[in-house]
Amino acid sequence: MEPQKQARTPGDPVAWPRGPSRSQTPDDEEGPEGNTAPAAAFLGAEADDACADALWELPVEPAERRPECSRCSRPQKVCLCPFLPLHPLHISTHLYIIQHPAEENKVLRTVPLLAACLPQDKCKVKIGRRFSEERDPELSTVCRKSDTLILYPGAEAANLEEFILDSPIYPSTIIIIDGTWSQAKDIFYKNSLFRLPKQVQLKTSVSSQYVIRTQPTNRCLSTLECAAAALSILEKNDYIQESHDGYPTSNSPVPGKKKAQKPLPAESVPF
Repeated sequence: MEPQKQARTPGDPVAWPRGPSRSQTPDDEEGPEGNTAPAAAFLGAEADDACADALWELPVEPAERRPECSRCSRPQKVCLCPFLPLHPLHISTHLYIIQHPAEENKVLRTVPLLAACLPQDKCKVKIGRRFSEERDPELSTVCRKSDTLILYPGAEAANLEEFILDSPIYPSTIIIIDGTWSQAKDIFYKNSLFRLPKQVQLKTSVSSQYVIRTQPTNRCLSTLECAAAALSILEKNDYIQESHDGYPTSNSPVPGKKKAQKPLPAESVPF
């Protein structure tokens, strides 16, 4: 007579065949010599963490910068001071440069060269993208003066040479935006302050000579060239423009420069 099978209740444990369970995770599986895999993995993770902590504790040496010229802000090996006037130019016009933040640290920017040529009290550089009366009361006051001009091309812009002949108030201040074409456009149209001064532009067919950085078109001038042309007109002094003609071009031997570099996009505005 066959033995009677024992009845099983729902709560009784079930004896499954020995072997790895399908629900086991890889860390729960036993290694060839017992359950040592999780311990080894844990020790390995601790070692990795210790190595990472040790790396974070290593002293960080700051990158060594090349010595820069205190006047033109160029590396000393490619200093451009030999091309600049020996002494600051004597001018009565106040120049405000509105510089896009992206231009501030570019090696080939022209604003330091411009500032090196002018008296400190006649050339001020304002860095930023958005300006208002609350953020910059000084600039707001300048923009509201009737003798302030802003150099920016457009359908509403007057020719600078013709404007000063007919204007009852002779301009004492001019604002120039420093940046690429798209950056200058963004600054001009998104700051209502810059639409308060009289808008003027240069009427010139002269091509840019600052070929260290490429221009979008042959009618685009660097900030340095725009300022030189505008100040030459306002000051009625051709020497300002002539002194700019001595700045380096593609054929000028720059001290310390062995070979020509690939031109970079320039900060420029078409005039």
